[in-house]
Amino acid sequence: MSNIVAIVGRPNVGKSTLFNRLTGTKHAIVDEVSGVTRDRHYGVCEWNGRTFSVIDTGGYAMGSDDVFESEIRKQVELAIVEANLIIFVVDVNQGVHEYDTMVAQLLRKSKKEVIVAVNKVDNSERHNYLGEFYKFGLSELFPISSTSGGGTGELLDEVVKHLKPDSEVSETEEDLPKIAIVGRPNVGKSSLLNALLGEERNIVTPIAGTTRDTINRRYKAFGNDFILVDTAGIRKKGKVHDDLEFYSVMRSIRAIETADVCLLMIDAQEGFESQDVNLFHLIEKNHKGVVILVNKWDLIEKDNHTTKIFESKIREKIAPFVDVPIIFTSVSKKQRLLKAIETAIRVFNSRRIKIPTRKLNDIMLPILDNNPPPSFKGKYIKIKFVSQLPTHAPSFAFFCNLPQYVKESYKRFVENKLRENFDFNGVPVLVFFRQK
Repeated sequence: MSNIVAIVGRPNVGKSTLFNRLTGTKHAIVDEVSGVTRDRHYGVCEWNGRTFSVIDTGGYAMGSDDVFESEIRKQVELAIVEANLIIFVVDVNQGVHEYDTMVAQLLRKSKKEVIVAVNKVDNSERHNYLGEFYKFGLSELFPISSTSGGGTGELLDEVVKHLKPDSEVSETEEDLPKIAIVGRPNVGKSSLLNALLGEERNIVTPIAGTTRDTINRRYKAFGNDFILVDTAGIRKKGKVHDDLEFYSVMRSIRAIETADVCLLMIDAQEGFESQDVNLFHLIEKNHKGVVILVNKWDLIEKDNHTTKIFESKIREKIAPFVDVPIIFTSVSKKQRLLKAIETAIRVFNSRRIKIPTRKLNDIMLPILDNNPPPSFKGKYIKIKFVSQLPTHAPSFAFFCNLPQYVKESYKRFVENKLRENFDFNGVPVLVFFRQK
């Protein structure tokens, strides 16, 4: 099980700033509810050799008279259920707010580890105000400044102490492909699972006090044998509120991090939206194989160019990683479902390709000799040797005399040449240049 660290707290205490500081990225999932746009930020943090996911639970809708209590409770309860560790952020300038107390009460009732981060401690004088936050009775306080980064190192040291080792896969299933079905709510993920398994299995939507269920099922049919991971969890159409959306994102993150290949499902009627783009980039960042399924294609009015136009729009949004299979499906009509599975298995096999070093050099070195990197200030870069690294995802090290002068555009050129000569369709490829 992957580690998830959730950042919780009331609005305007610096949760999103801390998130950006820890992850170094600014990814967001956009969800439009009752005309209000809101972001769900998630990313990956690396510290002292440990990698874990970070969830920002900030941003609340104005939908009720008691908006803070209702929305904070929803967000924190979901974070408590899914996260391995909670970072509770408070504002030293405003002291203990009544909404802080409410969140602290929820956290005390949980069985999860909680770290209190007192934010905006930008000078020594503000350290004098830390005492009042001990009344939460949660843990040792960590004064930080998410804006300047002060104290975040000590905070992360404490975080990694509480991270749990990833659970081991059973010996009987360790070599089986793990294929995760991910995507926004109501795109047909549960229907795809039911169609493949030949049974109806409802997954109850996550509401406080309701059982949360993750399905890992072994699929053996038509010569295929793999583990199918379902992240659907939402079957009540028309009732996708912000808390359900938040839960869906957290489920997707867990599935992506433990999978080999992800089936990213989108709704043909809604198109490839920003949330789909963010999920795609999360899959790419985790170096997982990916197949895009455009579901409900039977509901689209089509002509001879519809498929090509739709596909080109998707590739434009996912650039520069465009070497991805896109399959147009209809789960309700059971159209091209087996093709989707066969493609996912092919991507899984491509992700595990180990190219002999001699073959790799025989093919790539002549190409790079004819198309060398641009010179830098009169210095010429000579690539002498290439080797595949022993990693889960395809990674290649190109040894040269001046690796520091190789530009990103040339790395993309090298990646494209690898794709032209080897089958890495749907698989992120990592290219490194190292000193020879």
